Amino acid sequence: MTDNNSRNLARTLLARHTTGETGAAPATTNAAPADNGSATAAVANGNGARRGVAHTSFRDHPGVLEAGQRFGRFDAWVQQVGLVNPYYLPHEGVSGAVTRMADRDVVNFSSFGYLDLAADPRVRQAAKDAIDQYGTSAAAVRIVAGELPIYRELEAEIARIYDTEAALVTASGYLTNAAAVGFLLGKRDLAVCDALIHHSVVSGTEWSRCKRVSFRHNDPESLETILKMSRRSFDRAMVIIEGLYSMDGDVVRLPEIIEVARRYDCSIMIDEAHSFGTLGATGHGVRELFDLPGDAVDVWMGTLSKALGSVGGYLAGNRELVDGFKYVAGGLSMYTAAPAPSAIGSALAGLEVLRDEPQRVTQLRHNSEYFHRRAKEYGFDIGTSEDSPIIPVMTGADEPAVLAALAMLQRDFSVNAITHPVVPAGEARLRFFINCRHTEQQMDQALATLREVLDGLADTAGKQFTLAHEEEQRS
Repeated sequence: MTDNNSRNLARTLLARHTTGETGAAPATTNAAPADNGSATAAVANGNGARRGVAHTSFRDHPGVLEAGQRFGRFDAWVQQVGLVNPYYLPHEGVSGAVTRMADRDVVNFSSFGYLDLAADPRVRQAAKDAIDQYGTSAAAVRIVAGELPIYRELEAEIARIYDTEAALVTASGYLTNAAAVGFLLGKRDLAVCDALIHHSVVSGTEWSRCKRVSFRHNDPESLETILKMSRRSFDRAMVIIEGLYSMDGDVVRLPEIIEVARRYDCSIMIDEAHSFGTLGATGHGVRELFDLPGDAVDVWMGTLSKALGSVGGYLAGNRELVDGFKYVAGGLSMYTAAPAPSAIGSALAGLEVLRDEPQRVTQLRHNSEYFHRRAKEYGFDIGTSEDSPIIPVMTGADEPAVLAALAMLQRDFSVNAITHPVVPAGEARLRFFINCRHTEQQMDQALATLREVLDGLADTAGKQFTLAHEEEQRS
C-alpha cells in the first residue's frame, strides 16, 4: 500500500469515527469505497449498534459509565459546597508524616510509608547513585538483557531475611501476587483465601482459572471446615493470607493457620505488603514476629513500596520455585521489564537503614500503641485493629466517613475514607496509617478534631449529600 493510500484510509476511518461520535459529516477523501472485508466496514456490535455508528471509544463501557456517574456527581458536589476533592489531590512534597497538599502543610495519615524511609537522605541518594551508574531503566526483560548486579544484591538480602534459598524482585506489587498465583495454580487446583484477601490475589485466581473459596477472616476453624469438605476434590491447594490486613489492621493468626493447612496437604502463600517493616522486633515481618523458620511458608510475598520507601514487589522461597518464577512465569520476570535501577537502589538502602536504626520500628510501635489507646479514650470504634500502625475509625455508613475525611482535610489532616464496595456495606471507616515520625501532639490533635467533626455530623444526620442523591435519582 502506498503512503497516499495509507493516509487516505486513515482519513476515512477518522471521518467515520467522527460521524458516529459527534454526528459531523464525514470528510471528503480520495479513497475508494471500502468493501465488506476492509477495515472500514461498519458492523453491528454486541449492543446492537447500527452500521456507521462507532462504539470503539469505550465511552459506553459499564465501568466507564459508573466512574463518570459516581465521581462526576461527587466532584460537582464538593465544588458546590466549596470543598477540595480529595481524590488524586496532588502532593507537593514527600509523602511522610507531614506533607504538602492544597497549598498547605497537612499532617498525613494517608501514607503507607510507616518508617519514613522515602524521606531519608541515604535512601534518596542511593536512588540517585543507581541512576548515575545504570540509567533510569533496565530497558529489557532480565533474562534477555536486563540483569544488573544490584538486583541480585537485593534478592540475596531478602532471602537472608526470610531464611529462604532464593528471592526475586519485581516491578509491581499487584502484579507479583496476580502472576504468582496465576503461575502456581491451574484449573484442577484450589485457592483457599482469607475473606479479606487483597484484590491482586483475586485477579491471580481468575488468571489461573482455579477454584477460589474464602474462609472467614482470620479464622483457622473456618479454614479447616472448608478444607475438610473440599481438599480431596483438587490436585493442589494453596492457602493465601496476609500478614497484616490493610483495611482492619489486624495481624494474621499464622501459626494456627499453618497447622491447619499442613494437616490437609496445602501450600501456603502470605502477602507481607503491610507487615514487613511494621511487625517483629526489627521490622522483619510475621516470620520474625512468630519466630518461624523460612520453610514454614512456601511463598513469601511483599512489596517495596510501603515501609521500604521504594516501589515494586518480591517473592521468596526455595530455589527451584524462584527459578520457576524467573524462567517461566509471565508477569514476574518473563515478558515484563525489570524494575528501575533507582527503585532497587532505594530499597537496598532502605533495608540498610532498617538494620542500622531499629529505633524507627520501636518508635512506630510506640506511636501505634499510643494512637490505639487515645482513640479508645475518645470513644472511637477501631474494629479489630491490634498491635499495628493501621487503625480504622468505624463510622458504619458511607456518608459520615466521606464528609469527615473532607472536613479533616479542611483542618489540615489527611485521612482516607474507605466506603462500600471496598468494604462491606455498613462498615465504612476512616483509615489512619501511623508513621514513626508522627508526634503525640499531632495524633492527639487529629483525634480531637475528628471527635469534633463526627459529633457535628451527628447533629445533621440525614441532611448530607442532598445533591448527590438528587443526581442519582435523575440518572
